[in-house]
Amino acid sequence: MARIKGGLNAKKKHNRVLKLAKGYRGARSKQYRIAKQSVMRALTSAFAGRKQRKREMRVLWIARINAACRMNGLSYSKFMYGLKQAEVSINRKMLSDLAINDAEGFAKFCDTAKAKLA
Repeated sequence: MARIKGGLNAKKKHNRVLKLAKGYRGARSKQYRIAKQSVMRALTSAFAGRKQRKREMRVLWIARINAACRMNGLSYSKFMYGLKQAEVSINRKMLSDLAINDAEGFAKFCDTAKAKLA
């Protein structure tokens, strides 16, 4: 039986990595060994970045809710505690959206929280 050389598979693997490195500067997009390192690092950073984006969005939502709460005479922590006492389960993303787009609706939530705190 004849020996099969692995050149085609190696070429495929190299091209796959070089395709991912398209747009990188210099040797990072041309040479396989350097491109492989750059791609591995980029994919690791992309994975971490997707997790970090979620954290940053939550921080943004909390900042928006806090600003709207203070307009209604509450702090963020008291507002969230009041909602918890009132057994209102609405997530921070929706509260943030309400705070921006529907001030009257958000004020009702604030009144609910204030009633439970008093």
